Amino acid sequence: MAECEICGADAALTEVAVQPKSETVSLCDTCANGLKGEAVPEGHWQALTSSMWSESDAVKVVSWRLLNRFKDEAWAADALDMLYLEPEVEDWAKAAGPEVIHRDSVGAVLSSGDTVVLIKDLPVKGGGFTAKRGTAVRGISLVQDNAGQIEGRVEGQRIVILTEFVKKR
Repeated sequence: MAECEICGADAALTEVAVQPKSETVSLCDTCANGLKGEAVPEGHWQALTSSMWSESDAVKVVSWRLLNRFKDEAWAADALDMLYLEPEVEDWAKAAGPEVIHRDSVGAVLSSGDTVVLIKDLPVKGGGFTAKRGTAVRGISLVQDNAGQIEGRVEGQRIVILTEFVKKR
């Protein structure tokens, strides 16, 4: 087993392409899933304060993008203030494409970790139950490449929910 290039975990690794150059970084499942917007253990991304100093430009780009995702938190803002990228690496980091913005049924912007309330009964395919209107879904995750979908836990199961059926609390 090798080390994750972000958190340093000794685990099975997945090669993840860092667009638009298609260079890759080796990430553990936690970091790879977190990169997609899934929830990670509290404090996991603190490892970015070390990975941002990597000699690999691809790791620096991933670190910069993740730090920007959490720039409202003091530790990430401090790290971003210290991080210097060569101009071509910074252009690469910013070239990720347009950021997907998730909005609820009334147009409020959703963020990872928000709490939403279902505005309609939703049958859960494969779950064998119906998620009832008024159910609070805490700690949502955003589906990175689809502005119309979020993920959250309802009755102990992780499900994908269309943003048109939720309202931010």
